Amino acid sequence: MILWDCGSWLAATAMIVGTRYEFYLTDPQWTSIYLYGAAACALQVVSGTALKLYRGRYRVGAFDEAIGLAASTLWVAILLGLGMLVVRGFDAFPRGLALLVPPMALLFMAAGRWLYRAWNVRARHSSPDAENALIYGAGDAGYQLLRLIKVDSSSPYRVVGLIDDDKRKRNLTLLGVPVLGGRKKLVKIAHDNDVTTVILAISSASTEMVRDIADLVEQGGMRFLLLPPVAQILGGRVKLSDVREIDIADILGRRQVETDIESIADYLTGKRVLVTGAGGSIGSELARQVHKFGPSELILLDRDESALHGVQLSIYGKGLLDTPDMVLADIRDREALRPIFERHRPEVVFHAAALKHLPMLEQYPEEGWKTNVLGTLNVLELAAEYGVRQFVNISTDKAANPTSVLGKTKRIAEQLTAWHGRRCEGTYLSVRFGNVLGSRGSMLHTFRQQINMGGPITVTHPEITRYFMTIPEASELVIQAAAIGRDAEVLVLDMGEPVKILDVAKRLITHSGKDIEIVFTGLRPNEKMHEELFSVDEDGTRPFHPLISHVTVSPVAPDQIYHLAPHAAADSSTPPERAFDGFR
Repeated sequence: MILWDCGSWLAATAMIVGTRYEFYLTDPQWTSIYLYGAAACALQVVSGTALKLYRGRYRVGAFDEAIGLAASTLWVAILLGLGMLVVRGFDAFPRGLALLVPPMALLFMAAGRWLYRAWNVRARHSSPDAENALIYGAGDAGYQLLRLIKVDSSSPYRVVGLIDDDKRKRNLTLLGVPVLGGRKKLVKIAHDNDVTTVILAISSASTEMVRDIADLVEQGGMRFLLLPPVAQILGGRVKLSDVREIDIADILGRRQVETDIESIADYLTGKRVLVTGAGGSIGSELARQVHKFGPSELILLDRDESALHGVQLSIYGKGLLDTPDMVLADIRDREALRPIFERHRPEVVFHAAALKHLPMLEQYPEEGWKTNVLGTLNVLELAAEYGVRQFVNISTDKAANPTSVLGKTKRIAEQLTAWHGRRCEGTYLSVRFGNVLGSRGSMLHTFRQQINMGGPITVTHPEITRYFMTIPEASELVIQAAAIGRDAEVLVLDMGEPVKILDVAKRLITHSGKDIEIVFTGLRPNEKMHEELFSVDEDGTRPFHPLISHVTVSPVAPDQIYHLAPHAAADSSTPPERAFDGFR
């Protein structure tokens, strides 16, 4: 590279002498030109070495190297011009050289690097085992991905073409790879070129676009891979390892959550935080996210010791379960909870402990009553007694116009929370949302297990729909909601459009590549065809966050909860055993 740069200075000097002066110069001027060329080479070596152009600081032809090269040339040009005028004087030195040679030399040096890089990329050969691939998207993300594949001779992909729906890119070629067409010709192009994999590399791809292209590719018998949006890639620099299989969340995806970090830090940083149900899907993710805000103490409570082990391991990298902040207790047991509140005196409580399986609670309503109602009441009363400043009850969309035991018990929990919000110091509120993708025992786990077993997949009804969120998204919004919620409110998270369960099942079957039967089992007792976010008497508003609605629910006093059971006696002395009758 040193020789090329020196040659560039000499070639630029010769070109300017020829074009500007037609080689008609006096002997003193020729002497100045020889001296100029020699000094230019010497100074270029010195400046290039000082800026580490020749010591491996930059990749050849990279943008960073171009900046360094320009700085080096400018430095050489100034020293040369001033030096030659001082040493040779105005008459013996052709002054046009000082202005015209440096930019020409820079052009030669840069062109040489660009040609070397282009040749180097083209000369690389893919691995013999690489599979033919198409990159869908000829924009920045597609270019970055293509470049990575080109320079990595061990890449498992051999890109034979690009696909883009923009007609202005029909004649575009990137790094020697042409745009072969748009979506309509995707399958034909793929078959003509023995393509087995299509990689979507469009940062702004909507969920509909991801879903449509995935369907097209997988129905064409090819593998569909996805490059996540650049904004979701660590450092914003694409890596080949970022390419991954499509996840169901990609086609059920939603808008990116915007979180007000400052408002969250105000009530979590340096505070004592208790999470009940910390071993569950939502509870454990809440604990992980709360831990990032630096609470002075994070108390994790669950009745499942194995689940506590898992969440401690995920947060602290150890699972010894030998610290006081790992609490094994059941929220049904008020006497067991009291010493926990006495010892830790939490300032913030996220109450995620609950029973959530609708069919099980239809069979065993007593269990739902004991955990979702009486257990919540235990936590609420102790929180009020020990001065908790922020109480967040995790609820469900089944609490809106409830028809099932699960919905009714969670509705009462919301009302009990609202009652405490009206009477206790601090803020007591509930957060309501729907199905969580990938949570323990969720639909996705069931479907995947059924596919692995060879089917069939069981769906209750072909028209049934549900709202979905990812676990991190739901947890982040819960934490955000607690920062903006007001006493006695229920905050309802925006979950986008409801999704047909049948579509999810079909998607998973297509993705598996297996021939799996779908069997409809019929709606279960008290199961809704379509979930609702709000009850008939609720009118949500969004005063603070575009994805969080605020509604109010009628509060219910603890001594009035037994009246909610239709067949229970209308007095507070009704034993819990009778109250269960109303939920059967």
